Amino acid sequence: MAKSRFEYVRNYELPDPLMPGTFIVVRIDGRGFHKFSDTHLFEKPNDKRALDLMDQAARTVLDEYKDVIMAFGESDEYSFLLKKNTKLYNRRRSKISSSIVSLFTSAYVFHWLTYFPDNPLRYPPSFDSRVVVYPGEKEIRDYFAWRQADTHINNLYNTAFWALVKDGQSTTEANKTLQGTDSKDKNELLFSKYGINYNNLPEQYRKGSICVRRPATLVDDRQPQQQIEESITAGVSNVSIDDPAVGSVEDDSVSQTRINGVIRKEKKIKKAKPYEGIDGEIVVLHEDIIRDGFWKERPWFLQ
Repeated sequence: MAKSRFEYVRNYELPDPLMPGTFIVVRIDGRGFHKFSDTHLFEKPNDKRALDLMDQAARTVLDEYKDVIMAFGESDEYSFLLKKNTKLYNRRRSKISSSIVSLFTSAYVFHWLTYFPDNPLRYPPSFDSRVVVYPGEKEIRDYFAWRQADTHINNLYNTAFWALVKDGQSTTEANKTLQGTDSKDKNELLFSKYGINYNNLPEQYRKGSICVRRPATLVDDRQPQQQIEESITAGVSNVSIDDPAVGSVEDDSVSQTRINGVIRKEKKIKKAKPYEGIDGEIVVLHEDIIRDGFWKERPWFLQ
């Protein structure tokens, strides 16, 4: 950049680095989406097209930013977890926040017609964004547990609310009907009056969406000689050194040990590099993230 007498204004740009050694979560939220969903005739209480579009936009973020190792979405919001040691944009809050929310928004618009082919955009959607840092594993797990619990609470209420509205109540009447009810009351209302078993609704609605990368299976493309392939059973072969068919084997994927005149050949196992969650196929899951199972299967999230 050329020097000029106007350059002093850069001194007003204050640094905004996030604390090192902490987990970073970026949460984006639809701005004015009640109006947006009404204008674009979203199905109530859940529009699968809209939820799938949100998932697609989140996949775009994970595809672009390898340091984003997990994302969780519900309704019109998505939360993105960056790995603890990320150096993305030198951990600058404004750069991380603005880059992720802008890419998500542009992907949402770009893929709109894929999910709403007969419903063109009436006006541009927008999302806001915030960045929060968390000190440890407990706080990260509790954060995502909070978001998934929120998914269940909101969806149960909305399912009951829209059942009442579609049955003829006004929105004011439906709100009054549900006022003071707990989850048991809402489940009973849905089942007894409308024959809806809440637990049988799609998991995407009840549990939200989780975007992660699936680690690729380690494949050793080095093949031993055919004689060894034919003689190996469960990864081990015993072949006499006097067997002329064996000949000389020079393959660094196979080790040879002589025991009592017999060469014992064992295929070496390639040691896998610890998985960090930054590569692999991006998939969308709909499962429980409050209990331990999800996290024990993916320890790299909390490293």
